[in-house]
Amino acid sequence: MKKITIAIDGYSSCGKSTIAKALAKELKYIYVDSGAMYRAVTLYFLENDIPIIDLQRAADEGVLNHYTDKINVSFENNPATGVSEVCLNGRNVEKKIRTMKISENVSTVSTVKEIRMKLVKIQQEFGKNKGVVMDGRDIGTVVFPDAELKLFMTADVDERAHRRFSELSHKGIEASLEEIKINIRQRDYDDTHRIESPLIKADDAVLLDNTNLNEQQSLEFVLDIIRKKFGN
Repeated sequence: MKKITIAIDGYSSCGKSTIAKALAKELKYIYVDSGAMYRAVTLYFLENDIPIIDLQRAADEGVLNHYTDKINVSFENNPATGVSEVCLNGRNVEKKIRTMKISENVSTVSTVKEIRMKLVKIQQEFGKNKGVVMDGRDIGTVVFPDAELKLFMTADVDERAHRRFSELSHKGIEASLEEIKINIRQRDYDDTHRIESPLIKADDAVLLDNTNLNEQQSLEFVLDIIRKKFGN
């Protein structure tokens, strides 16, 4: 089977990264977590005491590049897990970007056009040679509008909150279930209402509602599509 580009979009905490990693492993493709890139940029601003609320004003005044030019986001492979992890200016920040503090600020950062433009260029470079699985909010609509396979994932809010709670607990990160649910609802609103590249389902995307599907069932759903559309 020829190599293709797989674009996965969808709501927060609906398993996009999980299915993307599993697909990449199964197909021996490169996996890119675009959401982690925005989280890394958010971490940079927070660590350097740059007010998130002032980013759009800085962009309007033409001085945001003073900050963004100092940001380099890349990925490195974790030999223990075989999964790519995000690096900020050469430093692995995979665990630091998964906190609630980052979750509470990343949507605001991702609304800034200049930041999105910078990261989209990097993301498109990853996909130049095909054989890539990328998940995010605008992958099938903006980053890879010509992707051979597009998925749009969703799940019930309560189910997503429970999954996110379990994920954070497993990583030793404290957060209440109610706090997570509020954050998910807010991120859903922010993602779908932002002016720049809002979260929408591409016309040719396959809908995957995995509220009642486990990880293996979701993976098989997508692999079945790939087999039927592109062959073994």
